[in-house]
Amino acid sequence: MKINQNTVLQGKKVTLVPYTAAHVPRYHEWMQSEELQRLTASEPLSLEQEYEMQRSWRDDTDSEHLECFPGEGGSDLCWSRLQSLLKSVCCGWFVSHNWMLILWLSLSEPSYRGRGFGKEATLLMMSYGVRNLGITKFEAKIGQENEVSICMFKKLHFQEVAVNSVFQEVTLRLDVNDQERRWLLEQTNHVEEKSY
Repeated sequence: MKINQNTVLQGKKVTLVPYTAAHVPRYHEWMQSEELQRLTASEPLSLEQEYEMQRSWRDDTDSEHLECFPGEGGSDLCWSRLQSLLKSVCCGWFVSHNWMLILWLSLSEPSYRGRGFGKEATLLMMSYGVRNLGITKFEAKIGQENEVSICMFKKLHFQEVAVNSVFQEVTLRLDVNDQERRWLLEQTNHVEEKSY
């Protein structure tokens, strides 16, 4: 998304940075995992296809793909330091109808699951969407067997609104009323927005 192509969101546990061409080789390596493909309902792509995808996301005015670096809250954001990290959360969003943010998230390293990185990355994206993009609804589509992700989104006040047995996915949605907005902004009042 052009509006925030140079935006960094820094939380306590994670830092979200724009997904650039420099991230593609590592992302491509992670996406060779059959488990990650299954959890994210993704098909394997060639490295060149991944570069094409990154370019299309970069140029799309309605989507954002971010890299999330666990454990980087409060630290220097120089690329050489981030590049040395071995673990990551991949996340992003698509704006639909100028009012709904469709979220996606995957933790590439099993050892980083269950430690709050995905939750904080999701909260950072949601807060940014509410504060900067005027988003009033969030939606997440999750594989039916991915109970951990379904549970996490429900803890973030999402409600199950549909089950698609053909694609074996669950759709969860959150309508942002005044109470939800206050709760979300309280959860993310520590977040710093910086330039990349």
